[in-house]
Amino acid sequence: MNVLLLLPFLAIILGYLTARTLKRVTPGVNYLLAFSGAFLLSIIFFELLPELFATGAPHISGALMIGMLLQIALDYFSKGAEHGHIHRDKTAKDFPLALFLSLSVHALIEGFPVAHSDHVLWGVVIHKIPIALILSLFLIQSSLSKGKQLLFLFLFGLMTPLGTLVALYIPQLTPHKPVINALAVGVFLHVATTILFESSKDHQFNQIKLMVILAGALAGYMI
Repeated sequence: MNVLLLLPFLAIILGYLTARTLKRVTPGVNYLLAFSGAFLLSIIFFELLPELFATGAPHISGALMIGMLLQIALDYFSKGAEHGHIHRDKTAKDFPLALFLSLSVHALIEGFPVAHSDHVLWGVVIHKIPIALILSLFLIQSSLSKGKQLLFLFLFGLMTPLGTLVALYIPQLTPHKPVINALAVGVFLHVATTILFESSKDHQFNQIKLMVILAGALAGYMI
């Protein structure tokens, strides 16, 4: 698991290098987003939700709802960057603190269920690649120096492994693990469904995107 925790950093690196090459959002990025959303949603329905309700722990449903509402609140500050939106103020020169804090909280929360499932880790990594790409485009097109761009991406990549390490090595959280994981799944649910329904122009699916979504769902089921 400790070695696998480096995978989120690999996703960040791949996203950044791809952004440097493309320099803009292409249809391929939207397809990758759609695949990641379907993949994550498949893992939620076939693994995470059944495991959560099998624990018999109280307040699971409430934690799921709180997780979804929390992500809605985070979207207010990040402007939807978690699911592929770019809202850049071309005159902004300062480090986007609200965006950074929102994405950091999101990434920290998603690290908790990773502590108990390698399948979730792969879902998070696949999800992070297009998000890192889009965030990198946001930063590259801004007035931030390259040093600040890399610092932002490094700290963003650090959050998910940090959440996993907290879940693994702070025993006081163990009794609350099902509720914490349910909150994280609520966050996943909001992000995954938003990606699927907002990644298509006018909410319409072409044949390629439909096939990509089906492939993502099947991959999540098979893994």
